[in-house]
Amino acid sequence: MGNCRLWDAGRSHRSCVKRHSPTLFTIPDSRFPTPDSHPSVTPATSSRNTAAIAFPEARSNGRTTMRYAIVTETYPPEVNGVALTVHGLETGLRARGHQVDVVRPRQAADSTPADTVLVRGASLPRYPGLKFGLPATRRLTRHWATTQPDAIYVATEGPLGWSAMRAARRLGIPVATGFHTRFDEYLPDYGAAWLQGTALRWMRRFHNQAEATLVPTRELQQFLRGSGFERVQLLARAVDSLQFDPSRRDAALRAEWGIEGEGFAAIYVGRIANEKNLPLAIRAFRKLQQLRPKARFVWVGDGPAREKIAHENPDFIFCGIQRGDALARHFASGDLFLFPSRSETFGNVTLEAMASGVATVAFDYGAAREYLRNGQTGAAVEDDAAFVQAALTLTENDDVRQRMGHAAAQAMKKLHPDNVVSDFEALLLGITAARGRYVVDAA
Repeated sequence: MGNCRLWDAGRSHRSCVKRHSPTLFTIPDSRFPTPDSHPSVTPATSSRNTAAIAFPEARSNGRTTMRYAIVTETYPPEVNGVALTVHGLETGLRARGHQVDVVRPRQAADSTPADTVLVRGASLPRYPGLKFGLPATRRLTRHWATTQPDAIYVATEGPLGWSAMRAARRLGIPVATGFHTRFDEYLPDYGAAWLQGTALRWMRRFHNQAEATLVPTRELQQFLRGSGFERVQLLARAVDSLQFDPSRRDAALRAEWGIEGEGFAAIYVGRIANEKNLPLAIRAFRKLQQLRPKARFVWVGDGPAREKIAHENPDFIFCGIQRGDALARHFASGDLFLFPSRSETFGNVTLEAMASGVATVAFDYGAAREYLRNGQTGAAVEDDAAFVQAALTLTENDDVRQRMGHAAAQAMKKLHPDNVVSDFEALLLGITAARGRYVVDAA
């Protein structure tokens, strides 16, 4: 069973409900088609007209063996999209026979595996469970001079990522970077909007040192190109549809939430923090609760805003951080996924909700723009009023909501991790070949 519980705040919620605009989200009468697939990797030229890297066909039969290094400042058991994405790429490369060294901050009760370089880290302000790595340029230079990786993937732009970039440049090792987080968009939520331009320039300077910068959506690719980022390439995100599946729906878990029979559960999964625009999700829920008075709002995750939201909404159910099969059960046991964030670079949870067969309401960018088909697999909206209206429309139309969830689950089967790892492998082979390093065929 889960560990969800009501927050005993000792006072009732005072809802703040505003009138919403006319319906901006419509439901088609026809059957819902499966969204068209698209390539996981799209070569791109830089803004300085540098030639696009040619990607050789990746061989996954064990004949090609390479040594790669992955540098990241977040890693499981930390729960966030970057950590899970990096871990998926790492395990996928290993499964294809490659040697992979991981460079990351030391975590509590950490061992030191032979294929891992642990560095000192410091906790992020307001997120004591997350760390950033401290600079380690000299150590990484010595280590990579000995191990000689064929290519390096730097997933994060923190102090550790910058020092990894410097070490790689000194040694002439090709680098790919991952653009996972729009840090510049977080700043207004923390009273530092005046630093947005500086943050974007800082990220551009970092990524433009790499042979390729990998992004998860065409929208972000176009934005970065227009902002002076060079060699920006598209690499899709994966979702494990064997883990996140409608069959994980759990009647016992729903009963624990206080939902019986045909009851209704809205669900939010993610960091509970100011930058996630959570008051909008609360507003939408209070409106849909007028249609279904016994509806419950289930929150999966943690963060600095949890205590305040829970205190003001004692009827909400908070389940804390969930992982693996438990997370899959929580997703699939919901009826409507509300994701109000406007600050996501991607939003992996959107794919996980869709794969779980849960109709989703999200803003039309990031994962929603790339994969969610409005009116077919969920609702991708433009503004707050449309978000609330879409939540209401799907709440009162059970058959439509369930058909959307089914169509979404079918669409997500195309994003199998093996397909994405194959494209990532091809990209690393490509930047290695472009720098004149050798590909060694095992006997």
